[in-house]
Amino acid sequence: MSTPAVITEGQRTGDSSGKVTVLCVDDEPQVLAGLSLNLARRYNLLTATSGFAAIKVLQANTDVAVIISDMRMPVMDGATFLKRARELAPDAVRMLLTGQADVDSAISAVNEGQVFRFLTKPCSMVRLLSIIQAAVDHHRLVTAEKVLLEQTLRGSITALMDVLSLTNPVSFGRAARIKAYASGLAHALSMPDPWQVEVAAMLSQLGYISLPHETIEKLERGHALSMEEADMVARVPSVSEQLVAHIPRLEVVRGMLAALADPHRKPPVSLTPVQERQIRRGVQVLRAAMEVETRESQRASESGVPPMVSGGADPYEPELLEALRTVREARLVDDIREIALTDLEVGMIFVDDVRMEGGTLLVARGCEVTPGMVARGRNIRKGSVTGSVRVRVPRRGTR
Repeated sequence: MSTPAVITEGQRTGDSSGKVTVLCVDDEPQVLAGLSLNLARRYNLLTATSGFAAIKVLQANTDVAVIISDMRMPVMDGATFLKRARELAPDAVRMLLTGQADVDSAISAVNEGQVFRFLTKPCSMVRLLSIIQAAVDHHRLVTAEKVLLEQTLRGSITALMDVLSLTNPVSFGRAARIKAYASGLAHALSMPDPWQVEVAAMLSQLGYISLPHETIEKLERGHALSMEEADMVARVPSVSEQLVAHIPRLEVVRGMLAALADPHRKPPVSLTPVQERQIRRGVQVLRAAMEVETRESQRASESGVPPMVSGGADPYEPELLEALRTVREARLVDDIREIALTDLEVGMIFVDDVRMEGGTLLVARGCEVTPGMVARGRNIRKGSVTGSVRVRVPRRGTR
Protein backbone atom coordinates (compact mmCIF):
# COMPACT_ATOMS: atom_id res chain seq x y z
CA MET A 1 0.00 0.00 0.00
CA SER A 2 1.43 3.37 -1.00
CA THR A 3 2.14 6.07 1.57
CA PRO A 4 -0.59 8.74 1.53
CA ALA A 5 0.39 12.13 0.16
CA VAL A 6 0.78 14.97 2.62
CA ILE A 7 -2.01 17.54 2.39
CA THR A 8 -0.89 21.13 1.84
CA GLU A 9 -1.62 23.28 4.89
CA GLY A 10 -4.98 25.01 4.63
CA GLN A 11 -5.88 23.11 1.49
CA ARG A 12 -9.56 22.30 0.96
CA THR A 13 -10.11 18.74 -0.22
CA GLY A 14 -13.05 17.04 -1.85
CA ASP A 15 -15.99 18.45 -3.78
CA SER A 16 -17.13 21.64 -1.99
CA SER A 17 -20.81 21.47 -2.99
CA GLY A 18 -23.10 20.70 -0.09
CA LYS A 19 -20.39 19.34 2.22
CA VAL A 20 -19.73 20.38 5.81
CA THR A 21 -16.28 21.89 6.46
CA VAL A 22 -14.02 20.17 8.99
CA LEU A 23 -10.65 21.51 10.19
CA CYS A 24 -8.01 19.02 11.41
CA VAL A 25 -4.97 20.29 13.32
CA ASP A 26 -1.94 18.07 14.06
CA ASP A 27 1.81 18.72 14.00
CA GLU A 28 2.40 15.40 12.21
CA PRO A 29 1.70 15.76 8.46
CA GLN A 30 1.36 11.99 8.01
CA VAL A 31 -1.51 11.95 10.54
CA LEU A 32 -3.28 14.65 8.55
CA ALA A 33 -2.71 12.73 5.33
CA GLY A 34 -4.24 9.62 6.88
CA LEU A 35 -7.25 11.58 8.10
CA SER A 36 -7.73 13.10 4.67
CA LEU A 37 -8.07 9.67 3.06
CA ASN A 38 -11.04 8.87 5.28
CA LEU A 39 -12.66 12.28 5.73
CA ALA A 40 -12.31 14.04 2.37
CA ARG A 41 -14.96 11.87 0.76
CA ARG A 42 -17.54 13.01 3.32
CA TYR A 43 -16.44 16.54 4.23
CA ASN A 44 -14.62 19.61 2.98
CA LEU A 45 -11.35 19.04 4.81
CA LEU A 46 -9.00 21.83 5.91
CA THR A 47 -5.70 21.03 7.62
CA ALA A 48 -3.04 22.82 9.64
CA THR A 49 0.18 21.61 11.29
CA SER A 50 0.16 24.10 14.18
CA GLY A 51 -2.21 26.15 16.29
CA PHE A 52 -0.96 29.40 14.75
CA ALA A 53 -1.50 28.08 11.21
CA ALA A 54 -4.97 26.85 12.19
CA ILE A 55 -5.89 30.30 13.46
CA LYS A 56 -5.05 31.73 10.02
CA VAL A 57 -7.16 29.02 8.40
CA LEU A 58 -10.12 29.93 10.65
CA GLN A 59 -9.71 33.63 9.86
CA ALA A 60 -9.86 32.84 6.13
CA ASN A 61 -12.73 30.32 6.31
CA THR A 62 -15.93 31.33 8.08
CA ASP A 63 -17.80 28.11 7.29
CA VAL A 64 -15.86 25.71 9.55
CA ALA A 65 -18.38 23.53 11.39
CA VAL A 66 -16.12 21.04 13.22
CA ILE A 67 -12.57 21.42 14.56
CA ILE A 68 -10.43 18.43 15.56
CA SER A 69 -7.13 19.27 17.24
CA ASP A 70 -4.27 17.23 18.60
CA MET A 71 -3.33 18.09 22.19
CA ARG A 72 0.44 17.67 22.13
CA MET A 73 1.75 20.32 19.72
CA PRO A 74 4.81 22.58 20.14
CA VAL A 75 4.47 26.28 21.09
CA MET A 76 0.64 26.20 21.25
CA ASP A 77 -1.02 23.06 22.57
CA GLY A 78 -4.48 21.89 21.55
CA ALA A 79 -6.30 23.26 24.61
CA THR A 80 -4.83 26.73 24.06
CA PHE A 81 -5.68 26.64 20.36
CA LEU A 82 -9.27 25.54 20.98
CA LYS A 83 -9.73 28.36 23.45
CA ARG A 84 -8.66 30.79 20.71
CA ALA A 85 -10.78 28.93 18.14
CA ARG A 86 -13.83 29.41 20.34
CA GLU A 87 -13.36 33.19 20.01
CA LEU A 88 -12.84 33.10 16.23
CA ALA A 89 -15.53 30.54 15.40
CA PRO A 90 -17.89 30.31 18.39
CA ASP A 91 -20.41 28.14 16.54
CA ALA A 92 -17.84 25.53 15.41
CA VAL A 93 -17.93 22.26 17.37
CA ARG A 94 -14.53 21.56 18.93
CA MET A 95 -12.91 18.18 19.66
CA LEU A 96 -9.55 17.26 21.19
CA LEU A 97 -7.53 14.20 20.15
CA THR A 98 -4.52 13.20 22.26
CA GLY A 99 -2.27 10.30 23.03
CA GLN A 100 -2.02 11.25 26.70
CA ALA A 101 -5.35 11.42 28.46
CA ASP A 102 -4.30 13.31 31.56
CA VAL A 103 -7.05 14.86 33.64
CA ASP A 104 -5.57 18.37 33.75
CA SER A 105 -5.52 18.65 29.95
CA ALA A 106 -9.08 17.41 29.73
CA ILE A 107 -10.33 19.88 32.32
CA SER A 108 -8.50 22.79 30.64
CA ALA A 109 -9.85 21.90 27.22
CA VAL A 110 -13.42 21.37 28.37
CA ASN A 111 -13.59 24.49 30.54
CA GLU A 112 -11.74 26.99 28.34
CA GLY A 113 -12.37 25.64 24.86
CA GLN A 114 -15.83 24.17 25.55
CA VAL A 115 -14.82 20.93 23.89
CA PHE A 116 -17.57 18.70 22.52
CA ARG A 117 -15.55 15.46 22.86
CA PHE A 118 -12.18 14.49 24.37
CA LEU A 119 -10.76 11.49 22.48
CA THR A 120 -7.66 9.40 23.16
CA LYS A 121 -5.26 7.84 20.70
CA PRO A 122 -5.44 5.35 19.19
CA CYS A 123 -8.99 6.09 18.06
CA SER A 124 -10.51 3.82 15.43
CA MET A 125 -11.68 5.49 12.25
CA VAL A 126 -15.16 4.01 12.72
CA ARG A 127 -15.43 5.67 16.13
CA LEU A 128 -13.94 8.95 14.87
CA LEU A 129 -16.35 9.11 11.92
CA SER A 130 -19.28 8.42 14.24
CA ILE A 131 -18.26 11.20 16.62
CA ILE A 132 -17.62 13.68 13.77
CA GLN A 133 -21.13 13.01 12.48
CA ALA A 134 -22.49 13.65 15.99
CA ALA A 135 -20.54 16.93 16.01
CA VAL A 136 -21.98 17.87 12.61
CA ASP A 137 -25.51 17.15 13.88
CA HIS A 138 -24.83 19.26 16.97
CA HIS A 139 -23.55 22.14 14.80
CA ARG A 140 -26.69 22.03 12.67
CA LEU A 141 -28.84 22.15 15.79
CA VAL A 142 -26.92 25.12 17.22
CA THR A 143 -26.96 27.11 13.98
CA ALA A 144 -30.66 26.36 13.38
CA GLU A 145 -31.48 27.60 16.89
CA LYS A 146 -29.37 30.70 16.28
CA VAL A 147 -31.19 31.51 13.02
CA LEU A 148 -34.56 30.93 14.69
CA LEU A 149 -33.56 33.19 17.58
CA GLU A 150 -32.39 35.93 15.22
CA GLN A 151 -35.51 35.80 13.06
CA THR A 152 -37.89 35.56 16.04
CA LEU A 153 -36.32 38.39 18.01
CA ARG A 154 -35.87 40.69 15.04
CA GLY A 155 -39.38 39.97 13.77
CA SER A 156 -40.92 40.57 17.20
CA ILE A 157 -39.00 43.81 17.70
CA THR A 158 -39.89 45.01 14.20
CA ALA A 159 -43.57 44.39 14.97
CA LEU A 160 -43.19 46.29 18.25
CA MET A 161 -41.56 49.22 16.44
CA ASP A 162 -44.32 49.26 13.82
CA VAL A 163 -46.93 49.62 16.55
CA LEU A 164 -44.96 52.25 18.49
CA SER A 165 -44.32 54.26 15.32
CA LEU A 166 -48.05 55.05 15.25
CA THR A 167 -47.74 56.86 18.60
CA ASN A 168 -44.39 58.55 17.99
CA PRO A 169 -43.53 58.61 14.26
CA VAL A 170 -40.79 61.25 14.68
CA SER A 171 -38.68 59.19 17.07
CA PHE A 172 -39.20 55.94 15.28
CA GLY A 173 -38.48 57.52 11.93
CA ARG A 174 -35.11 58.47 13.41
CA ALA A 175 -34.69 54.87 14.62
CA ALA A 176 -35.30 53.64 11.07
CA ARG A 177 -32.67 56.03 9.67
CA ILE A 178 -30.12 55.05 12.31
CA LYS A 179 -30.84 51.37 11.71
CA ALA A 180 -30.31 51.78 7.96
CA TYR A 181 -26.83 53.23 8.46
CA ALA A 182 -25.95 50.81 11.27
CA SER A 183 -27.00 47.83 9.17
CA GLY A 184 -24.98 49.03 6.18
CA LEU A 185 -21.91 49.60 8.35
CA ALA A 186 -22.22 46.22 10.07
CA HIS A 187 -22.26 44.42 6.73
CA ALA A 188 -19.50 46.58 5.23
CA LEU A 189 -17.31 45.76 8.24
CA SER A 190 -18.23 42.04 8.05
CA MET A 191 -19.36 42.06 11.67
CA PRO A 192 -20.51 38.70 13.04
CA ASP A 193 -24.22 38.59 13.92
CA PRO A 194 -25.07 41.97 12.33
CA TRP A 195 -28.67 41.53 13.47
CA GLN A 196 -27.60 42.50 16.99
CA VAL A 197 -26.45 45.98 16.00
CA GLU A 198 -29.57 46.36 13.82
CA VAL A 199 -31.82 45.51 16.78
CA ALA A 200 -29.82 47.84 19.05
CA ALA A 201 -30.26 50.64 16.50
CA MET A 202 -34.03 50.13 16.41
CA LEU A 203 -34.29 49.96 20.19
CA SER A 204 -31.94 52.89 20.78
CA GLN A 205 -34.82 55.33 20.30
CA LEU A 206 -37.31 53.40 22.40
CA GLY A 207 -36.65 55.67 25.38
CA TYR A 208 -37.90 58.68 23.43
CA ILE A 209 -41.45 57.65 24.26
CA SER A 210 -40.70 59.15 27.68
CA LEU A 211 -39.99 62.62 26.22
CA PRO A 212 -42.56 65.40 25.77
CA HIS A 213 -43.65 65.95 22.18
CA GLU A 214 -42.26 69.50 22.19
CA THR A 215 -38.76 68.22 23.07
CA ILE A 216 -38.87 65.66 20.29
CA GLU A 217 -39.87 68.34 17.78
CA LYS A 218 -36.93 70.50 18.93
CA LEU A 219 -34.54 67.59 18.41
CA GLU A 220 -35.93 66.92 14.95
CA ARG A 221 -35.50 70.53 13.88
CA GLY A 222 -32.11 71.01 15.55
CA HIS A 223 -33.36 73.68 17.96
CA ALA A 224 -31.60 74.46 21.25
CA LEU A 225 -32.78 72.50 24.30
CA SER A 226 -33.20 73.75 27.83
CA MET A 227 -30.97 72.22 30.52
CA GLU A 228 -33.90 70.15 31.76
CA GLU A 229 -34.63 68.87 28.24
CA ALA A 230 -30.95 68.09 27.63
CA ASP A 231 -30.88 66.02 30.82
CA MET A 232 -33.96 64.08 29.70
CA VAL A 233 -32.41 63.38 26.30
CA ALA A 234 -29.16 62.22 27.92
CA ARG A 235 -31.14 59.63 29.90
CA VAL A 236 -32.84 58.16 26.81
CA PRO A 237 -30.29 55.33 26.20
CA SER A 238 -30.61 54.27 29.85
CA VAL A 239 -34.40 54.20 29.53
CA SER A 240 -34.10 52.14 26.33
CA GLU A 241 -31.75 49.66 28.03
CA GLN A 242 -34.06 49.29 31.02
CA LEU A 243 -37.07 48.66 28.78
CA VAL A 244 -35.35 45.66 27.12
CA ALA A 245 -33.70 44.36 30.31
CA HIS A 246 -36.18 41.50 30.70
CA ILE A 247 -36.04 40.23 27.11
CA PRO A 248 -33.95 37.00 27.09
CA ARG A 249 -31.00 36.46 24.70
CA LEU A 250 -30.43 40.18 24.17
CA GLU A 251 -27.33 40.46 26.36
CA VAL A 252 -25.17 41.97 23.60
CA VAL A 253 -27.91 44.38 22.49
CA ARG A 254 -28.49 45.45 26.08
CA GLY A 255 -24.73 45.90 26.54
CA MET A 256 -24.60 48.19 23.49
CA LEU A 257 -27.45 50.33 24.82
CA ALA A 258 -25.86 50.50 28.28
CA ALA A 259 -22.50 51.56 26.77
CA LEU A 260 -24.24 54.27 24.73
CA ALA A 261 -25.66 55.63 27.97
CA ASP A 262 -22.37 55.44 29.88
CA PRO A 263 -19.15 54.11 28.24
CA HIS A 264 -17.56 53.59 31.67
CA ARG A 265 -20.47 51.69 33.18
CA LYS A 266 -19.93 48.06 34.13
CA PRO A 267 -21.87 45.71 31.78
CA PRO A 268 -25.35 44.90 33.18
CA VAL A 269 -24.82 41.13 32.73
CA SER A 270 -21.91 38.70 32.68
CA LEU A 271 -20.37 38.60 29.18
CA THR A 272 -17.89 36.44 27.29
CA PRO A 273 -14.81 38.02 25.64
CA VAL A 274 -16.50 37.57 22.26
CA GLN A 275 -19.61 39.43 23.45
CA GLU A 276 -17.48 42.22 24.91
CA ARG A 277 -15.78 42.73 21.54
CA GLN A 278 -19.17 42.68 19.77
CA ILE A 279 -20.41 45.38 22.12
CA ARG A 280 -17.36 47.61 21.65
CA ARG A 281 -17.60 47.38 17.86
CA GLY A 282 -21.37 47.75 17.89
CA VAL A 283 -21.21 50.92 19.97
CA GLN A 284 -18.74 52.46 17.51
CA VAL A 285 -21.10 51.65 14.64
CA LEU A 286 -24.15 53.00 16.49
CA ARG A 287 -22.37 56.24 17.46
CA ALA A 288 -21.34 56.83 13.85
CA ALA A 289 -24.84 56.03 12.54
CA MET A 290 -26.40 58.39 15.08
CA GLU A 291 -24.00 61.20 14.29
CA VAL A 292 -24.61 60.88 10.55
CA GLU A 293 -28.37 60.88 11.10
CA THR A 294 -28.18 63.95 13.33
CA ARG A 295 -26.05 65.87 10.84
CA GLU A 296 -28.33 64.97 7.96
CA SER A 297 -31.44 65.88 9.94
CA GLN A 298 -29.93 69.29 10.58
CA ARG A 299 -29.08 69.54 6.87
CA ALA A 300 -25.39 69.97 7.68
CA SER A 301 -24.48 68.14 4.49
CA GLU A 302 -26.60 67.54 1.41
CA SER A 303 -24.23 65.16 -0.33
CA GLY A 304 -20.83 63.60 -0.18
CA VAL A 305 -19.12 61.86 2.69
CA PRO A 306 -18.21 63.49 5.99
CA PRO A 307 -15.46 64.87 7.26
CA MET A 308 -18.77 65.67 9.01
CA VAL A 309 -18.41 62.71 11.39
CA SER A 310 -15.51 62.73 13.80
CA GLY A 311 -16.52 60.85 16.91
CA GLY A 312 -15.64 63.83 19.08
CA ALA A 313 -13.25 63.00 21.91
CA ASP A 314 -13.17 59.35 20.79
CA PRO A 315 -12.37 59.51 17.02
CA TYR A 316 -13.65 56.80 14.70
CA GLU A 317 -11.23 54.30 13.23
CA PRO A 318 -10.24 54.80 9.54
CA GLU A 319 -11.80 51.41 8.74
CA LEU A 320 -15.17 52.58 10.03
CA LEU A 321 -14.99 55.87 8.10
CA GLU A 322 -14.16 53.96 4.92
CA ALA A 323 -17.13 51.65 5.52
CA LEU A 324 -19.33 54.72 5.99
CA ARG A 325 -18.11 56.11 2.68
CA THR A 326 -19.02 52.81 1.00
CA VAL A 327 -22.50 52.81 2.53
CA ARG A 328 -23.25 56.39 1.54
CA GLU A 329 -22.00 55.92 -2.02
CA ALA A 330 -24.22 52.86 -2.41
CA ARG A 331 -27.25 54.89 -1.32
CA LEU A 332 -26.53 57.60 -3.91
CA VAL A 333 -27.26 55.22 -6.78
CA ASP A 334 -30.62 54.03 -5.42
CA ASP A 335 -33.69 54.70 -7.53
CA ILE A 336 -35.78 57.69 -6.31
CA ARG A 337 -39.43 57.68 -7.43
CA GLU A 338 -42.53 59.81 -6.96
CA ILE A 339 -45.60 57.68 -6.42
CA ALA A 340 -49.07 57.77 -4.90
CA LEU A 341 -49.59 56.27 -1.44
CA THR A 342 -51.74 53.61 -3.04
CA ASP A 343 -48.72 52.41 -5.07
CA LEU A 344 -46.43 51.69 -2.11
CA GLU A 345 -44.50 48.43 -2.19
CA VAL A 346 -42.79 46.60 0.67
CA GLY A 347 -39.10 47.48 0.92
CA MET A 348 -39.38 51.04 -0.41
CA ILE A 349 -38.03 53.77 1.88
CA PHE A 350 -39.65 57.17 2.38
CA VAL A 351 -37.35 60.02 1.30
CA ASP A 352 -39.43 62.76 2.96
CA ASP A 353 -41.85 63.03 5.86
CA VAL A 354 -45.41 62.25 4.82
CA ARG A 355 -47.96 64.53 6.49
CA MET A 356 -51.72 64.73 6.48
CA GLU A 357 -53.43 67.87 5.16
CA GLY A 358 -53.60 69.32 8.68
CA GLY A 359 -49.84 68.85 9.22
CA THR A 360 -50.00 65.70 11.33
CA LEU A 361 -47.01 63.45 10.65
CA LEU A 362 -48.16 60.19 9.09
CA VAL A 363 -44.81 58.55 8.31
CA ALA A 364 -41.32 59.86 9.03
CA ARG A 365 -38.62 59.94 6.36
CA GLY A 366 -36.31 56.96 6.42
CA CYS A 367 -39.03 54.49 7.37
CA GLU A 368 -39.13 51.32 5.32
CA VAL A 369 -42.47 50.34 3.83
CA THR A 370 -43.96 47.34 5.63
CA PRO A 371 -47.05 45.30 4.69
CA GLY A 372 -48.96 47.30 7.33
CA MET A 373 -47.94 50.59 5.68
CA VAL A 374 -49.04 49.30 2.29
CA ALA A 375 -52.47 48.55 3.76
CA ARG A 376 -52.62 51.97 5.47
CA GLY A 377 -51.66 53.70 2.22
CA ARG A 378 -54.52 52.04 0.41
CA ASN A 379 -56.96 52.89 3.19
CA ILE A 380 -56.06 56.58 3.50
CA ARG A 381 -59.00 58.75 2.54
CA LYS A 382 -58.47 60.35 -0.85
CA GLY A 383 -57.21 63.91 -0.46
CA SER A 384 -55.97 63.39 3.11
CA VAL A 385 -52.38 63.50 1.85
CA THR A 386 -51.60 66.16 -0.70
CA GLY A 387 -49.80 65.05 -3.87
CA SER A 388 -47.42 62.14 -4.37
CA VAL A 389 -44.67 60.88 -2.06
CA ARG A 390 -41.02 60.29 -2.80
CA VAL A 391 -39.57 56.85 -2.08
CA ARG A 392 -36.15 55.30 -2.46
CA VAL A 393 -35.91 51.86 -4.00
CA PRO A 394 -32.66 50.29 -2.76
CA ARG A 395 -30.56 48.28 -5.14
CA ARG A 396 -30.44 44.57 -4.40
CA GLY A 397 -28.17 44.00 -1.40
CA THR A 398 -28.23 47.64 -0.17
CA ARG A 399 -30.27 49.57 2.36
